Amino acid sequence: MDGILPLWKPKGWTSHDCVMKIRKLYKTKKVGHTGTLDPEVEGVLPICIGQATKIVQFLTETSKVYTAELTLGSATETEDAHGDIIEEVKVSRFPTQQKIENVLKSFQGEITQVPPMYSAVKVAGKKLYEYARANQTVERSSRKIVIHEINFISKNEEANKIKFNVTCSKGTYIRTLCVDIGKELGYPAHMTYLVREKTGTITREHTFDFETIEAACVNGNEQELLLPITEGLTHLDTVQVDEQTKQKVLNGQKLSRTDQIMEARPFKVMHGDKLLAIYQIHPEKKGEIKPIRVFSE
Repeated sequence: MDGILPLWKPKGWTSHDCVMKIRKLYKTKKVGHTGTLDPEVEGVLPICIGQATKIVQFLTETSKVYTAELTLGSATETEDAHGDIIEEVKVSRFPTQQKIENVLKSFQGEITQVPPMYSAVKVAGKKLYEYARANQTVERSSRKIVIHEINFISKNEEANKIKFNVTCSKGTYIRTLCVDIGKELGYPAHMTYLVREKTGTITREHTFDFETIEAACVNGNEQELLLPITEGLTHLDTVQVDEQTKQKVLNGQKLSRTDQIMEARPFKVMHGDKLLAIYQIHPEKKGEIKPIRVFSE
């Protein structure tokens, strides 16, 4: 059984919990998720099953869409509502909507972020949250991320809350974005709400909750919930091959580069609507292409 299960991850579950549950339901060990969601965050979590596990890294690289809420006036050690408050300031004058919109737009484009201490980023072979739990703070390198779009949704002045949506690249910490937006508005801040609305082309409307998935497995309809593997690769270019070349691709052979291949990034190789492999330009022989992943028939 091969394909992408568009799961709506519930609150209180880790992404790993979801993988373990799907392994039992689909009776296979070949299951992987495509981008960690914190336990208290719900939303779109595509689960790759069978041969689809070969594309996890490519689906992880796609942009994500979130709805988020930040609260002005207090900062926490975890940058969200689940950590202890480390700074508190009275919000004497809540920012105007125009001010909020201007600040949000200032984050659009390529920006840098410093990963939060409570994150799974590794420094010297150890995850940052392990240092944090031991009350240690370590030097963290900033990283470049891209905010493709960010828009104001609403504000609640009595509760000091601002809601917005954001389309961003992989590796973006929305918690940190909330803190940085708060700084630009003149107050400490933390994230109080987050939902992932979309991963790549997979939206909330595509997803199934565990209750629906369990019912489908009981009725023998679990295959019908799976999206084709190509749904996770829509951001990659496509090269079509003929029947003769198809066999070479399925055998994992290197091929001569064609005029169809313009960019160095990975691309899909297909025969009609059948996904055969993911190839890239050979790093040492620019006139050749080589397979990264091959999908058996």
